[in-house]
Amino acid sequence: MNRYQATSLVAARPAPPPDRRLRTRARAGLFWSPSATLMTLGLAAALLALIWSFLRWALPDAVWPEGLSPAEASAACRAATGACWAMVGDKSRLILFGVYPYAEQWRAAVAALLMTALYALSLQRRAWRPWLPAVWIAVLVAVVVLMRGGVFGLRYVPDSEWGGLPVTLILATFGLAMAFPLAVLLALARQSTGRPIIRTLAVVFIEFARGVPLLVVLFMASVMFPLFLPTGVEVSKLLRVLVAFTVFAAAYLAEVIRGGLQGIPTGQTEAARALALGYWRSTLYVILPQALRLVIPAIVNVFIGFFKATSIVAVVGIIDLLTSSKRAVADPLWQGFEFEVYLVSGLIYFVFCYAMSRASQRLERDLAHDRRS
Repeated sequence: MNRYQATSLVAARPAPPPDRRLRTRARAGLFWSPSATLMTLGLAAALLALIWSFLRWALPDAVWPEGLSPAEASAACRAATGACWAMVGDKSRLILFGVYPYAEQWRAAVAALLMTALYALSLQRRAWRPWLPAVWIAVLVAVVVLMRGGVFGLRYVPDSEWGGLPVTLILATFGLAMAFPLAVLLALARQSTGRPIIRTLAVVFIEFARGVPLLVVLFMASVMFPLFLPTGVEVSKLLRVLVAFTVFAAAYLAEVIRGGLQGIPTGQTEAARALALGYWRSTLYVILPQALRLVIPAIVNVFIGFFKATSIVAVVGIIDLLTSSKRAVADPLWQGFEFEVYLVSGLIYFVFCYAMSRASQRLERDLAHDRRS
């Protein structure tokens, strides 16, 4: 039997069942010696005890919103040993919508649902069609109309009264939607070899934006920018902060996209030129789709990072989800129950970030399967 026959026999040998593979990995990684076995069992017991204590605190020992008045619920929470979910129920509207007018909060809820649905649609590969940008534009316009009002019989609400989850989603969605095309142009400009002036301007813009902390950019947009405006000209603070987020995110996305462009073999460009495709046609139809496919994990990582970074806008007076949570726990009636509110807020951030991460992994698998087939 030669070497190739032996290799084929090994490859043809059936794989062990999944349960046997799991036992083998567990034995090799966790129970490979008596001391490792004792440590594994001890850590498992401590973890189970911690989970059991948390579940008791969160479920059977907790105080739930059961029609009690805020004062009665607060007294019941102080007498209990578990979580005070009654406080979260009492402050749920303030946590989710901030200082948005109470009677109009249905509009903020619909706007948040529209942006969430837009995320879910965009992460579906079968929705990557020419009509998707039009859907983005329509949804973003609808969000502005719902939140601002002043038309179609909706009460006008200035953006200084916006807050909570809708503001977090607006900063993340609008900022990244405007940053992505700008980042593509910056990456192409920095890769340009025949236009040194454009390349230099792109390098200066990217390096300056990446070399300055986001907090400084927000302060410049919020405090310094109005000083340079003519008398009588005002730009809303939320819009200024949104532009700052767009510039900052575009610089980071540009470097990610540039990495994807550098990963494309030169043969692709030469093949496009052989087909008599111009620069923009070859870039849009040949080079850029392959580059974006290579850097999907990095792009989603930037999206997740900036979605969480929206919480920093509290320092310039924007009421996002985290700021509205802080206002909820500032009520003297509910002092001492901050953990429950921050737990709920953190869970909201986790749900959005985890959904984006899982969707990007699914996209990677689908695209890898397409390349193999």
